[in-house]
Amino acid sequence: MQSAIAESLPELKQQQAAAPRVQHLRQVLLWPLRLMQDKDGDGHRRPALELMRELGDSSPWREVVDEYTGSSEAFHERHYNEFVSFLPYVQQFLYGEGRARRTDGAKAEEDPVVGSPMRIFRRHDIAALRVVPRPGDAPITLEVVHIDLYFFFDVDVVILNVEVGANDLGLGQAHEMLYRFGRAYPAGWDAHGAALHCMSSVEWLDKGGTVLARSDAQQRDAFLSHVAAHRAPRTAAHWAHVMKPLVAEHSEEPGPLRYRQIEYYRMPMMAYLALDDPRKLTREDFIRLGLVTGASDGQSALPFGEQHLADFESRYCYDRFWADAGAAPNTRYLCNGHALIVVGDARSEFYGCRDRGVLAQFRHQHFLLFLIAHFQKASLLMFSDQLVEALKRLDIRSTPSVKRFKRSIRSIFERFLRFTHRYWFHEISQQAQVKALSHLCARHLNLDELYDEVRVRIHDMNTYLDADSLRRQANTVVRLTVVTLFGLIGTITTGFLGMNLLAEADAPLGRKLAWFAIVGVFTTWLTVYTMIKSKRLSDFIDALSDDRQTLRGKLKSFADVWRRGAD
Repeated sequence: MQSAIAESLPELKQQQAAAPRVQHLRQVLLWPLRLMQDKDGDGHRRPALELMRELGDSSPWREVVDEYTGSSEAFHERHYNEFVSFLPYVQQFLYGEGRARRTDGAKAEEDPVVGSPMRIFRRHDIAALRVVPRPGDAPITLEVVHIDLYFFFDVDVVILNVEVGANDLGLGQAHEMLYRFGRAYPAGWDAHGAALHCMSSVEWLDKGGTVLARSDAQQRDAFLSHVAAHRAPRTAAHWAHVMKPLVAEHSEEPGPLRYRQIEYYRMPMMAYLALDDPRKLTREDFIRLGLVTGASDGQSALPFGEQHLADFESRYCYDRFWADAGAAPNTRYLCNGHALIVVGDARSEFYGCRDRGVLAQFRHQHFLLFLIAHFQKASLLMFSDQLVEALKRLDIRSTPSVKRFKRSIRSIFERFLRFTHRYWFHEISQQAQVKALSHLCARHLNLDELYDEVRVRIHDMNTYLDADSLRRQANTVVRLTVVTLFGLIGTITTGFLGMNLLAEADAPLGRKLAWFAIVGVFTTWLTVYTMIKSKRLSDFIDALSDDRQTLRGKLKSFADVWRRGAD
């Protein structure tokens, strides 16, 4: 056995030496979350943006004055290329109006009609990330490029954006980095208590190398007890630290804003890989990259069955630039909805250019199309969640509960209409590459199907409320018609030719007031009683006007007016 292992070691080292190396890696995570805000005494919610701005120095987050809202000196060619890649209505969503339209300073900037309905907060205290993919692996330190929070006007969704970078990694290390980093909590634990599928260790570092927070994925009991108590997963400690002062919905920590997970616990991810020779990648390598399955265990060539992967290239690959020619030769895009990955040649100057090349496109145009797709999906899931919550709080035996339910549904319907007209796009660009990648991403996320499903549910609920309101109005009209009909008999009888049954015109004032009170009470009682019996009286009128009814049937319908249980 030992001799066999010794014979295989040189071959294994030779394979590792022949495998391409990742000269530069960029990984971008997006974590869509639903904001859970408490209502004030008047039943209103303050915008999350206002709450974030009010935190001031107590929060590590600072609102970003970006290249479009800041000084013109910070606006570079890559920002221009980003801007012109999108259609005008998408530009309005992403950037708002120009500074020339902002005549009122900060107030105009806060107006979603003038400023962008998307606002960004960034924290600068975290400078690096140190990870250990598996127990026993050497630690890998990555640069934290930036950590942002994206807020959206009129939509209770916030998206955490984390971008990290590293140089000179083995292909296996890159596989493990993409597969294991970006999990909100461990999926489970093995027989030895080690967390599955996530990093063995994660540490956020400041500029001096001091550890600010580390993962607690190995503390199985803490995660088990949290789910048992709250029926909700527990956010891992390193991600909870990044989100502060925002806290998880069921966290015992106080916080002005709370969030809830609305998607899968694996965060959507983008990756940029610059390899020394991308043509050395095998089909297995591309499959593991495109489907983000992690490094090979050495026992199987493919992560899944061949039949399942037969159409991999047609479903997940965008190969327009997968050729030896062009400014960035041998560039391939992989997209499965959850992940968007670009692989290219590190020797190409255009591929690594941060101002005009593929790296610039990856961090700007491609990032925004990926952000838009996942923001749309998160918003639709949020609307679906709100419908379910409105139904859960409904008690049809309680009139206040029914009224709150109607207000909730009307509010969801109104906000969904505003979302549709402000944020829902089928086409975001006419540039061939951006258009193709956005369609590929939307198709894998099933955005159109999800939108139609949520729209039909909201529309059905709103239609039901409209039908219920019409039914109630119709019942009210019927009851008033019955009261008017029976009141008409008395009115005509007592008022015929101005006849007065009691000649009290010359009676003393006290006597007149007494008769007035008696007749008023009697008339009021008669009207109320008629309204109480209006449904049965309406049935009697229907029977009376039905020529097919016999006299006996009509009399029976009249008798049912006072019979108990006739309804």
